[in-house]
Amino acid sequence: MEKALWYLLAGTRGGANRARIIRLLDDRPRNANQLAEALEVDYNTIRHHLDVLLDHDVVETLRGDMTEAETVDRLRETVGDAGADAVVSDMAPNMTGEYSVDHARSIHLARQALGVAEDVLAPGGDLVVKAFDGPDLAALRTDMDDTFEYVRSIRPDASRDSSSEVYLVAKGYLTAPIAAGDELVVDVVDRGDEGDGIARVDGFTVFVPDAEVGDRVDVRIDEVKPRFAFAERV
Repeated sequence: MEKALWYLLAGTRGGANRARIIRLLDDRPRNANQLAEALEVDYNTIRHHLDVLLDHDVVETLRGDMTEAETVDRLRETVGDAGADAVVSDMAPNMTGEYSVDHARSIHLARQALGVAEDVLAPGGDLVVKAFDGPDLAALRTDMDDTFEYVRSIRPDASRDSSSEVYLVAKGYLTAPIAAGDELVVDVVDRGDEGDGIARVDGFTVFVPDAEVGDRVDVRIDEVKPRFAFAERV
């Protein structure tokens, strides 16, 4: 891989643009249009560079139906144990013209993406899904709220005024073994930089105020973050 990168970035024409593309993709996922806009480079030029990177296995593409278990298994194997930083889904159903059917199908695809995210995201990872607005959207957002630190609904400026499409942007995938409101007894095993006690729940860090190492205290979980939680004593 090191030789391939050296050849692609320093040994051939266009290496500078390919380096900029890799840097942007390392920051977050982007499609060819987004790369072209960010780099102020022609779309066809971006596509050419992406094809070159694909040919040399610098960027990997999996093709398949995300509603099929085989495709999800391949994706999970490719991502590996470290997990993905983000899952971005632009899936949309084949339109029937019947709004209730199209809405229900779009929610189904969004839930497929949510399931994939729960399979492959690393703690703190992000998810973006597209869906059509309608009666089932609120339940989908509620389920995402339970899984991520926060969720926002966004209607892109590029969408037509008559379009019902909406994107749900979820930040901070939660993998904690606890939830806000849980009450439990914890042992304080360490002290944080700001003086709070630190307890562990199945290896997950919980900050406890006014506690010393060696204390066993009753707490209520106040706020859960992707990699730690805050508790209050009860």
